[in-house]
Amino acid sequence: MIKKITITLLAFSLASCFSFGEKAKKSNSGLGERNIQYYANKTVTSLEIPPDLTKPDSQEAFRLSEYVANIQEDTLNFSKNDVATKKAASVVNGSTKVKVKRLGQIRWIVIDKKVDAVWSLAKSFFKSHGFAIKRSDKKIGVMETNFLENHPEIPDQSVGLIRSMLKKATKARYALPIIDKYRMRIEPTDNGKKTEVHFTLNSMEEVITNAGGEDENTIWQARPKDQSLETEMLYRFTVYLGSDHTIARKKITNTKGNQIVKVEIVKGVGGYAKLKFALGKHETWANVGWALDELNIDVEDKDIKEGSFYVNVAKEKDKGVVSRIFGDNAIKESYQIIVRQISSHSTEVTFNDLSEENEQETIDFSYELLNNISKQFQ
Repeated sequence: MIKKITITLLAFSLASCFSFGEKAKKSNSGLGERNIQYYANKTVTSLEIPPDLTKPDSQEAFRLSEYVANIQEDTLNFSKNDVATKKAASVVNGSTKVKVKRLGQIRWIVIDKKVDAVWSLAKSFFKSHGFAIKRSDKKIGVMETNFLENHPEIPDQSVGLIRSMLKKATKARYALPIIDKYRMRIEPTDNGKKTEVHFTLNSMEEVITNAGGEDENTIWQARPKDQSLETEMLYRFTVYLGSDHTIARKKITNTKGNQIVKVEIVKGVGGYAKLKFALGKHETWANVGWALDELNIDVEDKDIKEGSFYVNVAKEKDKGVVSRIFGDNAIKESYQIIVRQISSHSTEVTFNDLSEENEQETIDFSYELLNNISKQFQ
């Protein structure tokens, strides 16, 4: 009888643990309240040669230790009481006006400083959080960090004795890494007097394959976006620029998306796919740029006056042995995405095959790519 009661209590405790995890995930939305820990010295130095992220290869293990520069567990903690966070605003001399804007799913900030000043502040901001700058291209306004391991922790006192014991017992085997990197798009506006800044989070996680079997392994795979973490970093950058914590929080949480972005995919010239936006050119440009960031697509060049993005993309069908050995860069091809104004509230986005070979395979790919872009607005 006692044995049955014990099992029942344990099962109830386990259920509570899992339900608590769900509640904790939802309650972490309070800006400035989230406890973020990045391993400052556990830097993922290269994911340029990743495994096939869609079809795990059971013959090879891709463990975090293969990618980190130093396994010393130094962490940077960015809770609201952290010294680094408190001192962040001192980096900026004088007040900086920051306006939060939103259109559909997109939330971004407009800063009353020129691009050069914002560029320098952005670099300092990421470095203060332990990130190294992996890519810095002022011409196209893209700054991208390296991957760092994200180590979120729930305090033992918040989860109870049994949950704490289970966490410690299973941590060694199942606490697999989550790694994050950020892309910041920095673009001039208002004739260069102000600057728009967009944040995009991309995450990966190590997962177990064939658990319990002789060929148990771990692989890297893309992880669903933690929207609250992305918003938190946007908030922290706003504070870093000198904004008051309370004011910055209100600006971000009170900004509503008044417009739903409507996108339609249709057949264009030569059979290529085409997108139709019920927006003006500037708004469409911003939305397409955001969608490319969300898809983690490599933008090689862009021209806002021409309305063109030049992108390098790997076709899904080409991924295989070559991409596993040499990375997706080895199979990427270049294409042009063009934003054209049709009327005051109508814009088209077309796909241009730079090779001009007009093969059916490329026409089919235009639908795959533009369809992925349109899905970002659903």
